[in-house]
Amino acid sequence: MATLGSHQMIPYLSKSSRFSHSDPSLTNLTGFLGLELGICSRGKFSASRKGAGRYRELSSGKFCGKLEIVEAMSRNSLPLTRNVPLRRREDQSRLSMHRRIPALGIKARLAEEELEAASTEGQVIRCKAAVAWEAGKPLVMEEVEVAPPQAMEVRIKVLFTSLCHTDIYFWEAKGQTPLFPRIFGHEAAGIVESVGEGVTDVKPGDHVLPVFTGECKECRHCKSEESNMCDLLRINTDRGVMLSDGKTRFSINKKPIYHFVGTSTFSEYTVVHVGCLAKINPKAPLDKVCILSCGISTGLGATLNVAKPKKGSSVAIFGLGAVGLAAAEGARIAGASRIIGVDLNPKKFEEAKKFGVTEFVNPKDYSKPVQEVIAEMTDGGVDRSVECTGNINAMISAFECVHDGWGVAVLVGVPNKDDAFKTHPINILNERTLKGTFFGNYKPRTDLPSVVEKYMNKELELEKFISHNIPFSEINKAFDYMLAGDGLRCIIRMDE
Repeated sequence: MATLGSHQMIPYLSKSSRFSHSDPSLTNLTGFLGLELGICSRGKFSASRKGAGRYRELSSGKFCGKLEIVEAMSRNSLPLTRNVPLRRREDQSRLSMHRRIPALGIKARLAEEELEAASTEGQVIRCKAAVAWEAGKPLVMEEVEVAPPQAMEVRIKVLFTSLCHTDIYFWEAKGQTPLFPRIFGHEAAGIVESVGEGVTDVKPGDHVLPVFTGECKECRHCKSEESNMCDLLRINTDRGVMLSDGKTRFSINKKPIYHFVGTSTFSEYTVVHVGCLAKINPKAPLDKVCILSCGISTGLGATLNVAKPKKGSSVAIFGLGAVGLAAAEGARIAGASRIIGVDLNPKKFEEAKKFGVTEFVNPKDYSKPVQEVIAEMTDGGVDRSVECTGNINAMISAFECVHDGWGVAVLVGVPNKDDAFKTHPINILNERTLKGTFFGNYKPRTDLPSVVEKYMNKELELEKFISHNIPFSEINKAFDYMLAGDGLRCIIRMDE
């Protein structure tokens, strides 16, 4: 019997599922109610529920979650309403009343955030996914089959996801080898549905963030305190299959549908390597913390973990998109007194003020290089700079605008493959430091839970990054918003 902590696991019944005492598939209802209205100790039971336009068979002796009895009628027509934690224990004072009720029917539901688990364990799941059949064309909502997780893999139910510029870049298939059909998506939050052989870090019911890069905990990078670039699970944008067997877990009528960066969160269910999952506080709102899977953590960590500005220092942020504003948020959290935003779009300054940006510089407004402008503004240069555009000239400016002696510049944006970084060696000899970062130097499994706690402790403000909220069926609107430069992050609700 699988367990959830000290609790017995029982099948997810959906928000509302009705069982009748006369239902032959429900074994020993009185016994079912007798053990805290939740655990059927003698035999299995099965029932059907309606969900997502179809009936799914639930059949198992395993359970998961917290059961809320919202309606139960006895022969005396006495209603019963009670919340009951699912523990197997003989507490006569609590249970004797329930053992005397020969219920004729119950309506039960699990807490909304709990997951359908044991009923689908080891089975192929059919669910909705937004499939990209070819480059640059709208995603198509399809019913896909999602195979069970294999060794060291986890199948999760995605509850919320969001769109990142990386999804757009590879969906457009410009400058790289296209791989279609594919399920994109890599910023998300969900709940573990089932686990494959060898998985011990997470279990069904755990709340998790899937991440495009991983942490195997065994390689030299993972064992080093100075790196988060796992040898085994480092991002691979060309691979569309799972590591364990070189096969996909998605298919439509036996036709393989390829994965994207090991996550593919534009699907109601997905399979990921356990090393690419961060187990998080179950109290954290998944519709907010889902955006920590990529861009926000990247910018935040670039400032807090790499640039490390001191309280009262000055910081220049190049690029005021979501990643740049997350870098500014990091500078705000660190206590920087001056946060200078650099961008070609003056309309972004007003929004940037919400993230602590105190001054704005548009390079187009000056005839001299922007690094000289910033040096004049700050008596020789800023203490720290963070570059978030990937533009090679912005990278050079970000380095050359920091103060000699102690200035640190951090590069976050990804340049074109043919770009070359050029600066005079004297800039380095004069004790300016240039650093790069990947995913904000966060180790996904080890560090992301603490980032979630920053939000829970109200240190980190995630709501201001969220500009749109749409149902999964309207996912193509998220692409329209991003391509139009409308907003920062669009949350996509999987459960409509």
